[in-house]
Amino acid sequence: MTPESILLPRSAFGHVTATETEKTQVTDYALAQAAAAGDMPAFEALYERHHRRVYSLCLRMTGNTAEAEDLAQEAFIQLYRKIGSFRGESAFTTWLHRLTVNQVLMHFRKRGVRMEQTTDDGDVPVQVVKGTENPASMPVVDRIALDKAISQLPPGYRTVFILHDIEGHEHEEIARLLGCSVGTSKSQLHKARMKLRGLLRQQIPPQ
Repeated sequence: MTPESILLPRSAFGHVTATETEKTQVTDYALAQAAAAGDMPAFEALYERHHRRVYSLCLRMTGNTAEAEDLAQEAFIQLYRKIGSFRGESAFTTWLHRLTVNQVLMHFRKRGVRMEQTTDDGDVPVQVVKGTENPASMPVVDRIALDKAISQLPPGYRTVFILHDIEGHEHEEIARLLGCSVGTSKSQLHKARMKLRGLLRQQIPPQ
């Protein structure tokens, strides 16, 4: 079986549902071990559990639905190829998250997307606009505005903002992922927040 053979429509995985896997309380680690041993239904169960999260991350980082769909598929192809290397030393979701981020960053490099030129300047402000420091708790209308504003950021700014403010990575880890300095990561985040401030002011009227 080749990795490409896992590119099936979502309905093809109908015989393995999230409800069924929850009922059996099979852990991600157990499914990963089974998938590594060639158990395709176990891999399909992992897909059902995590494909929405993977697609959502790809969409936030690219701001493009078509690219996000392709990258989510590519992420699961890489998962299929590399699942035997998962040792359970971290949560499976963390491991898959890193794999997905690396897949998107590789896509950016192939496209020639470069980090915007920045300097290692200044402290990073605490938040962009009052209420946006925790996007998950924002009102729906404001969250939609924030997502729209994020999609309008230059790729380098958007990547750092998502990795830090939304995904919770520290600057040291972002620097390793992106191959830049910690200062550049901080500067990118600062500039992303400043640009977001202007974009949000255009979309959300002052209260």
